Amino acid sequence: MANLIGISGSLRRSSFNTALLRAAAASMPDGFALEVRTLHGIPLYDGDVEATSGVPAAAADLKEAIARSDGLILATPEYNGSIPGVFKNGIDWLSRPGSDIKRVFGSKPVALFGASPGIFGTLSAQTTWLPVLRALGLLYWSGGRLFVPRAAQTFDSSGTLVDETVKEQLRQFLIGFTAFVTLVSRHS
Repeated sequence: MANLIGISGSLRRSSFNTALLRAAAASMPDGFALEVRTLHGIPLYDGDVEATSGVPAAAADLKEAIARSDGLILATPEYNGSIPGVFKNGIDWLSRPGSDIKRVFGSKPVALFGASPGIFGTLSAQTTWLPVLRALGLLYWSGGRLFVPRAAQTFDSSGTLVDETVKEQLRQFLIGFTAFVTLVSRHS
């Protein structure tokens, strides 16, 4: 079974992006599992802390899970038209020390999706992620993008995905991305 890691870029208890990852985990194609992770417990990056104490335990645990995985799905919120600071901060910790970048991220398939209360979904945030993904050596799957706008109407009060159109879009997204993961694993 191929193991994927899904990281939610939101710390909010009722995060639409964490809910979208949970829906994805429940809809994975046969032969794939998605482990939903968050950035809880990862402090603000501080080079002095890294130099004296190393990578914090929460970041080190997530980093090792990514290194063992077959691919990543980043569920990105969009704050002020860009990447949320907490998400970028988490990735910054996960890329430390720099000598670990290739082991953790190098040539690993990655996909982006996101949910937002706004009308454009997370188009700007997903676009802003692209240079970061290139810098880490990730293999970005550009075969499909999923932007979930008006997320408050797409999920119910318990965080369950209730919009049938988005459910189908998510299903198609996962079929495409898992095919990409399979293709990459055959060529590595």
